[in-house]
Amino acid sequence: MATYCVRRYLSLLKGRVSLGWQKRKFADSARSDEAPDPTAVVTDLCRSRHFITGEQVEKDSLLAGWHGYGPLGMVLRRNLAEQWWRSMTTSRGQVFGLSTLHQAGSGGRKALKLVDGEALAVILKEKGQSVEQLTAEVERLLGASATLRTELLQGAVGEQRAPSRPLLPVRLFGALEQYAHSLSLVNRKLPFGLAEMGVCYQPAAPDSEGTTRTGEAMLASLVWFSSPRTAGQWLDFWVRHRLQWWRKFATGASNFSSSDFQDECGTKGTRLYYSFPWGREPIETLQSLGDRELLETHQDNRAKLQCRDERKTVIPHVLSVSGNMDRGVLAYLYDSLQQLKKVDSKQRLHQRKVLKLHPSLAPVKVALDMGRGPTLELRQVCEGLLQELLEEDIAVWPGYLETMQTSLEQLHSKYDEMGVLFTILLSDSTLENGLIQLRNRDTSIKEVMHISHIKNFLIKYILAAENV
Repeated sequence: MATYCVRRYLSLLKGRVSLGWQKRKFADSARSDEAPDPTAVVTDLCRSRHFITGEQVEKDSLLAGWHGYGPLGMVLRRNLAEQWWRSMTTSRGQVFGLSTLHQAGSGGRKALKLVDGEALAVILKEKGQSVEQLTAEVERLLGASATLRTELLQGAVGEQRAPSRPLLPVRLFGALEQYAHSLSLVNRKLPFGLAEMGVCYQPAAPDSEGTTRTGEAMLASLVWFSSPRTAGQWLDFWVRHRLQWWRKFATGASNFSSSDFQDECGTKGTRLYYSFPWGREPIETLQSLGDRELLETHQDNRAKLQCRDERKTVIPHVLSVSGNMDRGVLAYLYDSLQQLKKVDSKQRLHQRKVLKLHPSLAPVKVALDMGRGPTLELRQVCEGLLQELLEEDIAVWPGYLETMQTSLEQLHSKYDEMGVLFTILLSDSTLENGLIQLRNRDTSIKEVMHISHIKNFLIKYILAAENV
């Protein structure tokens, strides 16, 4: 009887232990199934894979322009800017490029100033000055200091105004100023446009301590001059054109949208947005400004501004298209990141992160690596293939130079997070018969191809993606 009781007690105890273990297993499984914060996932990946650099890489700092770019991020932004420029200058005839200074004259009292710190320190340390004298000296220094260009319409020249125009760049003033000089290029015939791209400066709202920090943004601007008769039609055309362009490179095209607005001055326009996890943020703004800004820039000199619209002489209306390339980079990083679940050979669940950037935007098109085989001979083949691809302007990651041994699975995970389109693996069979292994980032499919066909295959693949 005593033996039965002991066995019964041990059986119940074992059942409780088993039940407790199952509960813990279920709880661990539930925690593992919880969706991670997408913002944290993107920022961690951007830092670890050298897309974005900075002391604090988080949502607010990214939107304010308080970050820099690593090697991959720099190439990604450059690729996006090149695609923007190409789309603007080749989509219509008569679009000309401009380049204006980052700084200009003294500007107004509310302008963003570039002040000599040493000169300011000398003024502040000078003893025996009254408050009025000190104020006069500081204002004199500010008046003599250059004005940095910002996102606002008048930017580096004159007073800031129209704060409701968040993406209208200072470079618009440069285009308006250059309008009269550009008339000879088109024989005073409408329509035509002036395009420009460069860094502008963004003063952010003061923090809790009253400190204002200035961010930077790469802005791209097209100023389109057309007759008053067709201004509305051109606004509709450019809205459709720009929305299609942004969606062209996206994996989730529906995340890019448009919305009409009207600012405090009564000027109508359209903003293009990307839907981030925290909400929509503007990436490009289009506004029909009429002729007011042009007349103000040139002191109402109508004779100087007149153009031909068929048989009539008119003052053109101005359409502004202003895009933020940094916010565009951020949008495509969020858009392209996919997290895929995968079970390994030991039935362990892994989450695979893939940055499915469009082939035209991906910073690295191909990664070159070596498998088993004679190291010296394989490296020589890799060097030859590397030079052949670089001559065709195909960005290559020389993975074969890596000295630390890693498994193929780790290697593929690394390249997927970098957004590399293809991974080429050379082995001893390459030396014997010229065959290499080619892995596709988007499908994970590996295929065998002769090394002599690689260059043409990649060229056709990239061109086909650009022409979609």
